[in-house]
Amino acid sequence: MSAIDDLVTELSRLPTIGRKSALRLTFHLLKQPPEQSKRLAAALSTLTERVRQCERCYNLTEDALCALCADPRRDHTLVCVVEEAGDIAAIERTGEFRGVFHVLGGRLSPLDGIGPDDLTVAGLVGRVQAGEIREVILATNPKLEGEATALYVQEQLSGSKVLVTRIARGIPVGGDLEYADGVTIAQAISARREML
Repeated sequence: MSAIDDLVTELSRLPTIGRKSALRLTFHLLKQPPEQSKRLAAALSTLTERVRQCERCYNLTEDALCALCADPRRDHTLVCVVEEAGDIAAIERTGEFRGVFHVLGGRLSPLDGIGPDDLTVAGLVGRVQAGEIREVILATNPKLEGEATALYVQEQLSGSKVLVTRIARGIPVGGDLEYADGVTIAQAISARREML
């Protein structure tokens, strides 16, 4: 196998990168000055050497605690549970959530061989048992696996006195009712709130 084939194979293993895109990226890199490719290789190497999971919430960090867990201005009694570290960015972009997070590291998916022991639910239960948390917000994706994961986490926390809530789901801003599916409309109606 040639160096080009090796790189195409590795790049095509990345999400949303097919073989054609991997080939385009490879040829793009070959057109760049060698220093740029070396910087990319060094950045990838540094990434794998330095980045690890936060000891508390399993977010990605270079330190023992991620910046969110280490921030005393955050509400550490309010924990938002997400499937992946990348989900944190979506919530943080809103500027509305001032609590902290817990990253499960995936979602239950028996067909993919992902069971409860593959997730960080035990770490979440430990955090709740420590007594500082007043509310856990389940923000798993509204797909079958995400719903199953949310139910499993809720079940694991059922013996505690912590409030367990689920993010609301419904019609997106700018969406039309006529294009929404029945389940989305039903969830939007059941999660309705009083107009202020």
